[in-house]
Amino acid sequence: MTRKATLKASAGAQPNQSLIDGITVLQALATSTEPVGCRELARRVDLETTRVNRLLKTLTYLGIARQTSDRKYRPGSGMTVLAAQSLFASGLLRRALPALEELRRFGHTVAMGVLWRDNVSYLFHAPPNMPETDAVGRIGLYPATQGGIGMALLAAQDDLEIEETYAGHAIPGYASLAELLAALNQVRAAGYARLRVKQDFEQHTVAITIGTPVHAAIGLSGWIPEAAMPEMLDALRRAAQRIEESSDARGVDHGPVVPVLDYRTAV
Repeated sequence: MTRKATLKASAGAQPNQSLIDGITVLQALATSTEPVGCRELARRVDLETTRVNRLLKTLTYLGIARQTSDRKYRPGSGMTVLAAQSLFASGLLRRALPALEELRRFGHTVAMGVLWRDNVSYLFHAPPNMPETDAVGRIGLYPATQGGIGMALLAAQDDLEIEETYAGHAIPGYASLAELLAALNQVRAAGYARLRVKQDFEQHTVAITIGTPVHAAIGLSGWIPEAAMPEMLDALRRAAQRIEESSDARGVDHGPVVPVLDYRTAV
């Protein structure tokens, strides 16, 4: 059975291609650092220009996109609202901040990210001495295969998912799919990812996943010799446990709602 057939069987329904295309366009617009035209966006997502144009018009109608004076598109206020609402609703970053701040005692870069297809989106990325407020959402998408957090998250997927993600595409840092799968098997066997991220001097990222099922990963990056690995891994595991326990304690409602922050009463 193919991966797509497996997904169809588990979901019990055929995925909605229109919705998939709409989210693809939305995500491409969200990651564009400059206003982008319809034709260029269509080229980036490999869809027909007329289809992308209809989707952009719909997103603009909803306020999720907006058109500039030169007829290009950029994210609208609706996209900012969606981002804020999702962060508030999930509570992941809010729960993780105390544990991430504790990890900064090592003097290394501390990061937390989530996987989106073949990229990692960093919710938190703090080099040494950077204020916590500057570390939130400061980095865009980064190739998953080129970072420890990405490799840890990819290793949590099965080989069929990896093959579907990278089939027919170049894999940053790897000559072939087989080479990537071999590296991911090493991560699975170890229970963590350790990746050299600077070739000119000794610098590694060490990362582990969070959650069952896995939904995020945290990591430390810097000069991490083998002798320091037990202490680093112990600290990361305790941080991950602290984040998970905070999530379990709050549940889906994230605790009592502060009245002035309740969207049902706030004006």
